[in-house]
Amino acid sequence: MRITLLTVGKIKEKFYQEAIAEYSKRLSRYCKLNIIEVPDEKTPDKASATVEEQIKEKEGQRILSKLSEEAYTIVLAIDGKNPDSVELAEKIQNLGVNGVSHIQFIIGGSLGLHDSVMKKADFKLSFSRMTFPHQLMRVILLEQVYRSYRIISGEPYHK
Repeated sequence: MRITLLTVGKIKEKFYQEAIAEYSKRLSRYCKLNIIEVPDEKTPDKASATVEEQIKEKEGQRILSKLSEEAYTIVLAIDGKNPDSVELAEKIQNLGVNGVSHIQFIIGGSLGLHDSVMKKADFKLSFSRMTFPHQLMRVILLEQVYRSYRIISGEPYHK
């Protein structure tokens, strides 16, 4: 299985980089992981709704240019389904059983994802109704994908 994380912005903080590197290494025994970063747009302080929409549209165009049309697309969205770890593992396993060989996860920038990207989603995934920094969401997502593969393989994982 190929897993792609398509994300907006670069990770600057060393502790996030180290965590991402660790989970990438752990995942290498289960899948082929690829992380694609597209540039983010700077959001001015007190930006109007119109400016924020334009920023999301620009970031969305960058994401769409990197999307694989063949892959199963999962977007991270507050209004998505909120599975537990076992349910996420079952989702990933069922996709593989049904012939899906590539899953791409999309994490938007600080303003979220543009509607044009949301429309490409095969599945909307939510980790919480709370807002998290998009840099931290990469770590959380990689950890949950790793946990999913541990569950699928029948290996122990911390509950």
